[in-house]
Amino acid sequence: MRRLLVVTALVTVLSGAVGCSVDRPEPGGTGVATGAPAGGGAAGDATGVCAAAQQASTTAVRTYVAELGRMVAAVGAGDSGAAEVARGRAEAALEGWRAELRKQSERATDPQLKTLLTDLGAEVAALGADVESIDETELDRLQQRLDQLCVR
Repeated sequence: MRRLLVVTALVTVLSGAVGCSVDRPEPGGTGVATGAPAGGGAAGDATGVCAAAQQASTTAVRTYVAELGRMVAAVGAGDSGAAEVARGRAEAALEGWRAELRKQSERATDPQLKTLLTDLGAEVAALGADVESIDETELDRLQQRLDQLCVR
C-alpha cells in the first residue's frame, strides 16, 4: 500500500513537471526562448536543444510513470513476471531520456543550458525503478530550471 501511495505522489509531481515543460506559446511566439531573457538564458541553438530536451522529458516521464504504475500493480497482484517487464520498460525510458539529455548537452553552446542538461541527465541516471529512492523535489527543481532557460 505504501508503494501505491508513493507512486500516486510521484505521478502527481512528475505530471506537474511535464505540464510545465510543454511549450507555452505566447501570442506570436513559439514558446521556446530564441534570445537571452533578463538574467541570462539560452540563445542561438537553444531553440532546437530546448525543444528536443523538453520533448524527451515529456515522453520519458509519461512512460516512466505509467510503467512504475504497472510494476506496482503487478507486484500487488503477485505477478513478478509482469513486474519485471514493467521495471525494464521504466528503466529503458530513463536510459533513453538520459541519452537524449546527453546528446542535447553536447549540442548546446550556451554554458548554462549545457550545464543544466548535464545536471538533469545525472539526476535521471540516478533515478532507477525503485519508487522509494526517487528525489522528485530535485527532479522538479531541475525541470523548472530548464523551463526558465527554455520558455519565455
